[in-house]
Amino acid sequence: MKTTVQNPDLARFVEAGTLYLGAPEAAELVRRHGVAACIEAIAANIRADFLRWADFDKTARVAAHSDVGVIELMPVADAQRYSFKYVNGHPGNTRLGLSTVMAFGVLADVATGAPLFLSELTLTTALRTAAMSALAAKVLARPDSRVMALIGNGAQSEFQALAFQHLLGITELRVYDVDPAASAKLVGNLQGSGLRVTVCASTAEAVRGADIVTTVTADKRNALILTPEMIQPGMHLNAVGGDCPGKTELHGDILHASKVFVEYEPQSRIEGEIQHQPADFAVTEFWQVLRGERSGRDSADQVTVFDSVGFALEDFSALRFMQQTAEHLGLGERIALVPPLADPKNLFGSLRATAAVAA
Repeated sequence: MKTTVQNPDLARFVEAGTLYLGAPEAAELVRRHGVAACIEAIAANIRADFLRWADFDKTARVAAHSDVGVIELMPVADAQRYSFKYVNGHPGNTRLGLSTVMAFGVLADVATGAPLFLSELTLTTALRTAAMSALAAKVLARPDSRVMALIGNGAQSEFQALAFQHLLGITELRVYDVDPAASAKLVGNLQGSGLRVTVCASTAEAVRGADIVTTVTADKRNALILTPEMIQPGMHLNAVGGDCPGKTELHGDILHASKVFVEYEPQSRIEGEIQHQPADFAVTEFWQVLRGERSGRDSADQVTVFDSVGFALEDFSALRFMQQTAEHLGLGERIALVPPLADPKNLFGSLRATAAVAA
């Protein structure tokens, strides 16, 4: 006689298997729910989860680097749920017709280890990265910020633009990319959004007059996307692209003249903008600001930097949203990711049963 399962998610898993949300279904979810609404909901989840920071078992992501890219695993867990994301970063992939970033993830039940939810995370990562950027800027940037420079107009750029429009009230974008086709793509995708978009001839031109500067370039190297003479008092710098060892976007002097915020310091010390700074270089973890334990921006003229590398807790928050929304909208399918067993102590017996059916 089976014991009645009290957890609804676990009960559905026992009855029908893992809920699987593929890329087409995830895109349909975003279309039906709305890009801005998805970003806003994920940002709300991130805020709620960061506010209970101490509840989570945290670790820096595990990375396998090669000459052409990186593959990473990003785990995190609280007392009820465990999640991980598999994600790569290969800038040369576009020459092969592949995305630079590809990802999937799992949300599992801590009490049993059951994989409750398996989802694409390529599209979802773009949503949650934008959500994290906008949440941080809402706390750290000047509240009257209306103009954003967007340096790097690739796959993340539209999501960043829409997040800052809808969560912060940004009305004007000044954009630049070394590839003019990327900027043209961005302009085309943002038609009808209500944003006023100006394509600039250089980073310096794009940054001039901006309240917020978002850098989201793809090249895996130390670069000087922003230099000190470009920075004006009161700017908020949203440094998204420096997300692995050996890759930065900001001149080091900018960091020393700014107040710097990070997601998870042990990870940011390895792969963020602060990776080349001494161990005693002062940073503030963003959750401390949300909880009121540390101050954010101290004055209107202060330059703030959010050194964003992407942390597993943000994916946990995003997976929670995708699972709940998929179930609400009736999207996805149940799959037998693990073998259903008549006798859970007899795994080999499942092979005999399969062989009998085949015969």
